Amino acid sequence: FTKCCQETGILMVVKCRQENTALKECLVGYYSDPSFYEECKAEYLKQREEYRATGIKKKRQKFASNM
Repeated sequence: FTKCCQETGILMVVKCRQENTALKECLVGYYSDPSFYEECKAEYLKQREEYRATGIKKKRQKFASNM
């Protein structure tokens, strides 16, 4: 989806519909997975605990861009 948007520019709303639909379906799959939810929750709670103990925010992880 990202690549399509970068290549298409302002016409991405029309030309990247198929990629957008695929992205949404993928995300819904992850959001509705209880084990993934618990994994994210545990990671968040760990980071929150570290922040409360140290007062130092952890830098956000940068993810590789989509194909």
